[in-house]
Order: sequence, then structure tokens, then C-alpha cells
Amino acid sequence: MSPHPGGRDLDRHTTILTALALTSASTARQRTIDITTTGAKSGQPRRIEIWFYRAHQNLYLSSTPARRDWYANLLADPRFTFHLKNGPRADLPASATPVLDPHDRAHIFTSIIDDLNQPTDPRRPRRARPSTDRMGHQQPPDAHHL
Repeated sequence: MSPHPGGRDLDRHTTILTALALTSASTARQRTIDITTTGAKSGQPRRIEIWFYRAHQNLYLSSTPARRDWYANLLADPRFTFHLKNGPRADLPASATPVLDPHDRAHIFTSIIDDLNQPTDPRRPRRARPSTDRMGHQQPPDAHHL
């Protein structure tokens, strides 16, 4: 029995908020969720796995540039379910707002990329630093063996 009324609900709420509070130390697994959208043409539920990102205190979904059914589905009906599945499990109702302004998109993507490219990020492979010759000229990475 919880010592406070609603204590268990408060603990669950705190756990969910913690799962949504991504940081540069968050793992790929922690960023992986499922979303369920409504098919733009079929009207049927469509569930996919995707990463989510946090930038400027908001949550974002994104993928590589290409036509994506999930995006078309959200344009047709912005309501979807955000499924936490690694760590706490929860099915959270959500609503999507497309970011169409190029300046806003660039600002958001810069924040996401900066977050993913943290030097302490254990998921990021180490890149070889370009070498220089005796004259101080930079050599391309494939010009020498590591």
C-alpha cells in the first residue's frame, strides 16, 4: 500500500517523464519507441518502430529524407499513440504538428544532431583524425593505415 493517495500513479508518472527526458547520454534503445498512426488511405491502425528526439523541451519524430507512410498518416490525422517500450511501458496519446518552416527545421535538426554527436556518446563510432604530413598538410583519412 502506498503511503500517499495516488502515490503509485505519481511514481509511474515520474518514471514516464524520466523516459521522455532524453539526454546526450541516452542510448539508442532508450530512444526507440513505436507509434501507431491511422492509415491516410486505409483508415486502419499502422504501428512502426522509430526513434524519438528531444530538442528545446519538445519531442520530435524524424527519419531519413524520403516519403514515409507514417508522416503522410500524421499529416492526414495528427492523432497517434506514442508507445514507450524499453524501460517503462506506456501507450501515450499524442498529436503531431509538422515543422514546415525551414528556419525552424534547421534549428531543430541542429539541436538533434548536436545531441547525437556528443563526444562522450558511447554509440558514436570514433572517427580517425586526419593526419598531416611533415609540411603540415592535411592528408585524407584513407591515405594512411590506422
